[in-house]
Amino acid sequence: MDDPRRRAYLTGWSTPETLEAGAMSGAMLETWAVTELLKGYWHNGLAAPFYYYRDKDKKEIDLLIVQNGVVYPLEIKKSAAPSRDDVRHFQALDRLKRAIGPGGVICLTQDVLPLTAAVHTIPVAVL
Repeated sequence: MDDPRRRAYLTGWSTPETLEAGAMSGAMLETWAVTELLKGYWHNGLAAPFYYYRDKDKKEIDLLIVQNGVVYPLEIKKSAAPSRDDVRHFQALDRLKRAIGPGGVICLTQDVLPLTAAVHTIPVAVL
């Protein structure tokens, strides 16, 4: 079970509120989201086809999931209002010469909403 007090203690923060408001809160959300996705694969006896992308131009994508030769890009943002700018690096994947599937932004929205034609917001609560 995910206990905010334990998470704060294990990372050296005095309280969950301090952790949530601190500079590392976005990184903590990223780690939590990837871990939740990873657990889903492992629970079903599957290897997680997860990758991180960063190119020589320092364009980064938080998570790539590769299934059946298709790359699905994901960004993880601690925001309830992600923007198209948050997925601008998805275009860098065109160089891979692989099929690129729809992408997503895992974030603090309440609903799945279109961000671009190929990218939707994904509420963190669905993980």
